[in-house]
Amino acid sequence: MAATLLALGDSLTQGYGLPADQGFVPRLENWLRDQGRDVRVINAGVSGDTTAGGLARVEWALADKPDAMIVALGGNDLLRGIDPAVSRANLEGILKAANAHELPVLLVGLPAPGNYGPDFQRAFEAMYPELAAEYGALHVPNMLQPMMDKADAGESFADLMQGDHIHPNARGVELIVESLGPRVLELLDQVE
Repeated sequence: MAATLLALGDSLTQGYGLPADQGFVPRLENWLRDQGRDVRVINAGVSGDTTAGGLARVEWALADKPDAMIVALGGNDLLRGIDPAVSRANLEGILKAANAHELPVLLVGLPAPGNYGPDFQRAFEAMYPELAAEYGALHVPNMLQPMMDKADAGESFADLMQGDHIHPNARGVELIVESLGPRVLELLDQVE
């Protein structure tokens, strides 16, 4: 029987601006199947969603009785300058819900820009690994790591982004899936 994986997130999960078959969830499902996994990935991504929105709908999303969950929220919290303590409390609520359902979780973070100051940046970036450790979740520091890899190499990553320079294009999503895929396999190993 196929494992069911819930992807709770924002527009990056939802597949904003892309044809339905090119978004993160269908690309991840296809990648996992190419790795020999019998899996169905549920798209619980909502464009514009914050960690508060994710917390508000986590129980509804869990009604599908998934076997594991990816949590990829926080980008819109960053864009809105929401206090990292608030974002952390919301993510903790989501992880508590997952634990109550005995679900393994992959918590996917994002780096904070420096424009809100070093205290904000430190607090935001620390919440993901600290919560993952506290709740026994797997952790990926940066959903957009392929873009950062190019930037770190001194290259532009505009070729991986849509015109808004916020959302990845189809090639960017493909690289994100390849980057996250091995950790998602580890997540599925916890349920199979």
